[in-house]
Amino acid sequence: MNNSFFSNLKSDAPAGLVVFLVAVPLCLGIALASGAPLFSGIIAGMVGGIVVTMFSGSQLGVSGPAAGLAAIVLAGIQELGAFEIFLVAVVIAGIIQFVLGVARAGIIGYYFPSAVIKGMLAGIGLIIFLKQIPHAFGYDADPEGDLGFIQADGENTFSELINMINFISPGAITIALISLAILILWEQQFIKRIKITQVIQGPLVVVIVGIILAISFSGTSMAISQDHMVSIPVASDFNGFIDQFTLPDFSAFGMIEVWVLGITIAIVASLETLLCVEATDKLDPQKRVTPTSRELRAQGIGNFVSGMIGGLPVTQVIVRSSANIQSGGKTRASALIHGFLILISAMIIPNVLNMIPLSSLAAILLVVGYKLAKPSLFKQMFKSGYQQFIPFVVTVLAIVLTDLLKGIGIGMAVAIFYILLNNLKNPFVLKETHDKAHKHYRIVLAEMVTFLNKAQILRVLNRVPNDAELLIDASRTRHIQHDVLEILSDFKESAKYKNIDLKMCCTEQLDLNGYEQSLGELMVDAKAAKNMIKEKELERPEA
Repeated sequence: MNNSFFSNLKSDAPAGLVVFLVAVPLCLGIALASGAPLFSGIIAGMVGGIVVTMFSGSQLGVSGPAAGLAAIVLAGIQELGAFEIFLVAVVIAGIIQFVLGVARAGIIGYYFPSAVIKGMLAGIGLIIFLKQIPHAFGYDADPEGDLGFIQADGENTFSELINMINFISPGAITIALISLAILILWEQQFIKRIKITQVIQGPLVVVIVGIILAISFSGTSMAISQDHMVSIPVASDFNGFIDQFTLPDFSAFGMIEVWVLGITIAIVASLETLLCVEATDKLDPQKRVTPTSRELRAQGIGNFVSGMIGGLPVTQVIVRSSANIQSGGKTRASALIHGFLILISAMIIPNVLNMIPLSSLAAILLVVGYKLAKPSLFKQMFKSGYQQFIPFVVTVLAIVLTDLLKGIGIGMAVAIFYILLNNLKNPFVLKETHDKAHKHYRIVLAEMVTFLNKAQILRVLNRVPNDAELLIDASRTRHIQHDVLEILSDFKESAKYKNIDLKMCCTEQLDLNGYEQSLGELMVDAKAAKNMIKEKELERPEA
């Protein structure tokens, strides 16, 4: 590893510490929601931070167990009947992801529309904010890391906000409010000018203050119960720590159910990773571009290792990645530091971690969520026009009301609808000559003409009057789909009965898809076409 990897330790070390503090309860919460051993979430956090980072090209992305896979993991463990058998599926998923990376399947990540990616960021921000409010009030029935609308405790995101009123902990909400005040104070310019605040991040101060307050509240009416604390498994010694790792049961390697689950995990984990890569790159102040196929290979290696030692599946995750960016992370070193901190703390100081109130961490995540879903982002997207704003808002709402992958799917569908709508509007230009004695018309086709343009082209062809001259100019067209060529071939026949003199000019590059013979006699070269008519633009037909 070269020196440049650690060239920004002044920024990366504090950021790695903040990501570590955010990641630990998320790792535990996702393991709990997945029906897996709690330590499997910690293992996935270690692997995501250390192994994936070593092979990844993402400068600011942080990997670990993902909430989006929790339902798949839960169902998989129940169906297979043993966690050890489930681990075989994780190993298989890792191998498949690595193969996808070698096959350069990561290019798929470049085709997600910007409006959908920004909608994903805002949607995740809103979910984080809404989900952390109960934790800030001291109600922790829903585990950290559960980002679905329907929650593990039987409530949904909004009903939980009402239900928490009956379970408010005065100590927890006091710690949350003080923590928020510290975080807001740390964002002020006059505080940032103090040198020590450039090294010691606000979230670290929040955690330390939270521990002190929790200890001081002990034995009073403000006491924080153990249910409202971080709860990492504690081993009695080093051997006990090693015993928490689990080996997969490879006797189940030939089971079809294991392979189906492995393929499912690989596909879902790859999609979630590619989405988070795009989102993280947009948040990156330096606007660096992550090599997506390399990221798939890194995730594949990570899942292979995680499955081999008893961990949950890993993906790149936006909550930790955005916390990394907001904390000033500059390079991959911050993610690596976070991974080693998880390993060291789980091995040496789990009791100290278990002294951290969840309400302190809720305050940190409330700020992370707000920054992802700032009102200014909604204003910016509104000013971009309805074709950007509507897919953005739909993505936000869909993510909040379903889950990440379903929300992205709905947002993509809306974005694609507007892409197709624009495509429908611009398949050609219709022109006519100045010569009023003769009816000269010219249709200039676009570079790509597909079946989506059929209705518009038919409508315009039907507007050409009897006894006219019509030139279909495909000199700029590279490809005409079979459906459109079929329309032109049919119109050639109907033109005879309308006394329409039909000609078509095209370049050699035009793919006629087997219609050369039927349209060949209509072809004229581009130079002859220019001499044939002088055009002026007609009003474009309504879409």
